[in-house]
Amino acid sequence: MENITVQETKKVMFIGEFTVSMDAKGRIAIPAKFRALLNASAVVTRGLDQSLFLYPTKEWEVIAAKIAALPLTQANSRAFSRLMLAGAFDAELDKQGRMMIPDYLRKFATLTKRVVVAGLYNRIEIWDERLWLDYKKNTERESTAIAEKLGELGV
Repeated sequence: MENITVQETKKVMFIGEFTVSMDAKGRIAIPAKFRALLNASAVVTRGLDQSLFLYPTKEWEVIAAKIAALPLTQANSRAFSRLMLAGAFDAELDKQGRMMIPDYLRKFATLTKRVVVAGLYNRIEIWDERLWLDYKKNTERESTAIAEKLGELGV
């Protein structure tokens, strides 16, 4: 009988939220907890709800392939592809764990000095602090209704 070795791949898991300051050059420090999971390189792009999505490069490749496979004949597919793929930027972390967010992404997310970096399992979301607090407050207020809707989906 042949010995088969199954190599486990460690799944990236980002959890938690952190408030950081953005400097005048548009750099933010990625929390130390997240840095090792990014392996010094990542992709940042336009997200949803006026946030940015930050993916480890390998995770981004999976997401980008799925987006690229959407049907070109559907307007919503084209729009979503343009939002996510055209807005993508290769982000590298410097030795201090900082990454630069390009101007067009800072404007999209209306980032100011105070920025929230939130871990959402396979991605990080980057929010302007004021927008994050408003979003979180509204979501918390609606949490029961949201939970009921998710229950209908089997979650």
